[in-house]
Parts: sequence; structure tokens; C-alpha cells
Amino acid sequence: MAETASDYETITLSRQGRVGVLTLNRPDRLNAINRTMMGEVAAAVAEARADDEVRALVVTGAGKGFCAGADLMGAGQAVAGKAPEPQNQFERLDEMSWVGRWAMMWAGFDKPVVGAINGVAAGAGMSTALACDVRIGCDASRFKSVFIERSLSPDSGLSFFLPRIVGYAAAADIIFTSRAVGAEEALRLGLLNRLVEADQLLEAAIDYAGEMTRWPPVALRVSKRVLQHNVEAPLEDALRYESQGLYYARRAPNDVKESRDSFLEKRPGVYTGT
Repeated sequence: MAETASDYETITLSRQGRVGVLTLNRPDRLNAINRTMMGEVAAAVAEARADDEVRALVVTGAGKGFCAGADLMGAGQAVAGKAPEPQNQFERLDEMSWVGRWAMMWAGFDKPVVGAINGVAAGAGMSTALACDVRIGCDASRFKSVFIERSLSPDSGLSFFLPRIVGYAAAADIIFTSRAVGAEEALRLGLLNRLVEADQLLEAAIDYAGEMTRWPPVALRVSKRVLQHNVEAPLEDALRYESQGLYYARRAPNDVKESRDSFLEKRPGVYTGT
């Protein structure tokens, strides 16, 4: 991936140092998700995952919104109560549909993801924000589940991610009332990890992701996998998975040696993933 943006229609993908920056770029629609964006985000996430130069990913939105969810005029016909017509045999037999694949795409990305929540995150946009490992917001940040307003139950991973972040009762409150959660409450609930000034948001998110990329990249990726697995694993299973993770993390012998040498020499480590 080049330092400049890759060639996409509804998103931009660039890299600043070791941090990839994926920007949802339909500001006139508050970055609502249509069919084109679905495919382009999937391609960009795969590109960032395959690029060893990218060690963490920042996800944000262009303009005033983070993501308003599925586009009512495009991919989001289901939001309006009518499922879009299947375009091929795969879609006819697809149990998860695009919303399930969307959630699995984010959950399967094994590098840290920092959400820079620059405005409203609603519906599938809220799910996208919550699929990030951590989130930085500003005064304009706002979360709204919105599904029940469309006579729908939650999709795109919201019912999975939300209670794991805020707990069952708080998740029920947010989903059943469909109320908006502003920035200060979001920080208190854990929907946001940090609040910064709006004009510093993207820079702060890139700096935050950059802190993570200082460390051995294999160990960083394995740490995310172990954390994801052990959120709700039984203790014995969790300990076995940790032990397996240690094995994989140490399969980068140069970084193992560098971590020891840099500690003894009291200097920042220089890690290559080898």
C-alpha cells in the first residue's frame, strides 16, 4: 500500500508510517453503506491485512458523519423492510447476508483497529464503530442503534459487540429505546476510550495507533487474537490459548532478541516481524 490513497470510489485507503487509514468517503450520504462501498471496504481491509507495512488501521468517515448505516437508496433496501433481490446463486444461499459478512470481516482483521468517530455512527455504522478495538471521539460523536425504528432487530454484529462493551442492561437500554448516545455518555459507558478536540481527532487516532505499532508486529497480532478468543472462554481453555499464543509470538526470533537487547540497552526497539 502506498503512502497516498489507493484508487477507490467510495472510500480512501492510505498509509502514514505503519498506520493504515481507511476513510468512508460518501459525505453527502453521511457515509452510508451501499453495494459499492461493501465491496471496496472488504477489498481495502484485505489489502491492509496482507500488507506487513501496515501494523494498525484507523477507520473514520469523511465530512460530518462516521457512518449512517446501510444506504436506504442502495444496499440498505432491507433497512426499509424489503430485502434486496439476490444478484447471484451465492446470495440466494447466503445465510449471513452482507450484514453478517460485514461483521465477520472486521472481527477477522487481526491487527489493531482504532475508530476515529467524527460524527454520527448509526445502525451498521454503529456496528462498524464497535467492531473497532478502541475508539476515539470528539464532541460531535454520537451513537444510535436505529434498527428498531425500522421495525428490525439489530444486525451487522451490533448485538454481539455492544453488550460486550457496555454490559447487557446498558445495551438493552440503547437498543430498545433507539436513543442517541452523545460523546460524554459514550465515554462513560466505554463506547469511546478517549475524547479529543474535533480538529485533532484524526491526528490523535493515528498517533494512538502509532503507539501500538512500536511493538513487535507478530506479538501484536497474536495479542489481539488471544484477547478476542478469551473474552468469554473458560479459564482452562483461555490458558491453553495463551500458551499457544506465546508459541506463535516467539516465532519471530529477531524481534525476540531485539526486545531483550533494547530493554537492556534502554532504547526503543526496532522490530521487523522476523
